[in-house]
Formats: sequence, C-alpha cells, structure tokens
Amino acid sequence: MRTISIAITLALLATPALAKDDKQAVTADAVNAAAFTGKLPSDAKEHPLAIKVQVLLDRLHFSPGEIDGLFGDNVEKALVAFAEASGLPSTKVLTPEIWDKLQASSSEPVLTDYTLTEKDVAGPFLDKLPVKMEAMKSLKKLSYTSAEEALAERVHMSRDLLELLNPKAKFDEAGETLTIVKLSDRQPDKAVRLEVDKVRQTVKAFGADGALLAFYPASVGSEEKPTPSGVLKVTSIHANPVYRYDPNYKFKGVKSKKPFTIAGGPN
Repeated sequence: MRTISIAITLALLATPALAKDDKQAVTADAVNAAAFTGKLPSDAKEHPLAIKVQVLLDRLHFSPGEIDGLFGDNVEKALVAFAEASGLPSTKVLTPEIWDKLQASSSEPVLTDYTLTEKDVAGPFLDKLPVKMEAMKSLKKLSYTSAEEALAERVHMSRDLLELLNPKAKFDEAGETLTIVKLSDRQPDKAVRLEVDKVRQTVKAFGADGALLAFYPASVGSEEKPTPSGVLKVTSIHANPVYRYDPNYKFKGVKSKKPFTIAGGPN
C-alpha cells in the first residue's frame, strides 16, 4: 500500500506540470518566440507553436487553411505537402527537419501590430448573413458582416484567434491597434498546372519544371454536385462570382423548385 500511495502522489504532483507545458498563454511575445522541442501540444486549445507553424506554412504558400492556432487536419495536409516539396519524408506531423526548414524560411516575427483605418470600418456590412440559400438571393452583395470578419479573412485568421489575441479590442473603430498575423508579400512563382484532388480535398500548383509551388485545402464538389474528373483548362478567373442554383441538384435544405442567383461578394 505504501508503494501505491507514493506512486499516486508522484503522479498527482507531475500532472499540473505537464498541463502547464501544454497550455501556454497565447500572446504576441509567446507566439513570436515559440520553438519546437519535439513535443506537440494538444489540438484542443490554441497554442503559440501551432500559430507560428501555420503562419510560416502560409508564408511559403502551403496553406494550413484558416490560421486558428490548432494542429488540425488542414495543418497535417499542409505539412505533408511541404515535406514533399522540401524533399523530406512524407509525414503529417511536425518533425525537427520540417521545423528547421520552416524556421530558416523567415526571420520576421509572425505576429505584428495593425491599426484599423477608416476604410477598414466603413463597410458596407450585412447585419446578418442568412443561413438559407433562398434568403441570400435578395441580397445586393454577399458582403462581410463586420470589420472584424473582413480583417480576419484578409489575414487568414479565425475570428476566435483574432479575439484571443485582442481581448479588449474595438474592431469597429478606426485608430484601434490590433495584433494580427504578418503574412508574406511574396507571390508564388507562376503555375502552369493545377492538381485538384477530390478524395483528399486539396489543390496543388506546379511550375513549368514540375516543382510544387503552392498547396491549398479545398472543398471540392459535393454529394449533390460532384466535381467532374478529367483534364480541364482555366479560361477565366472570377474573384467574387455570381452563384447560380439549379434545382435539379436538389441541395439539402433548399426547397426552391426554380433556378435563382446569389449576388457575388467576399463572404
């Protein structure tokens, strides 16, 4: 019994220390100074290391999706693609070799200060984005619902992370200084081929020499409207296209038996 009691006591003493290591405060200083020591944090809570890894991947055009401070599925997909492009063993977890490559790619802080401008808060914004598609057809533009949402989208951040880093901020006031992600200004090299993977839900961009230039997670088709397979040619690009609903697809939750359109917009 004495041996068991000692073991239990030691375990209880050790538990808080482990929890403390896994739950670091998410501040600009903590994120900018984050380092990989061989142990990955839990994906249940935002973590400085996860934010730093996501930003470094994003700067290299290996998108982890929305930068939310979590080691989720999209981060794993980006790590696999980055390892492939870097000539490293394929893996969906962060390794010392991948970390070294990411670290070497940029010496700039991953978070920076940004002051909201009059243009940022001017709108126009929607009071609320309708849930049902039929309700969207009356909108003149599929705009953002707030300056906060617009800024978060622009810097590839989740609103939850933006609020976590700026707990007392007024996102609708020009002159307010915020902590945001510092993205790269460098554009990727020109791509000559895109590979859209319907199974993995990813898009890869390749250069003329066959090098993998960029990677993005994507929503490719749906059960009602599957994306066609084959070789296609990109003939035009529309940033905010008009959406045309065809009732023949019978989307779940859409009751309209007539075609309708939804105005374009960033949302």
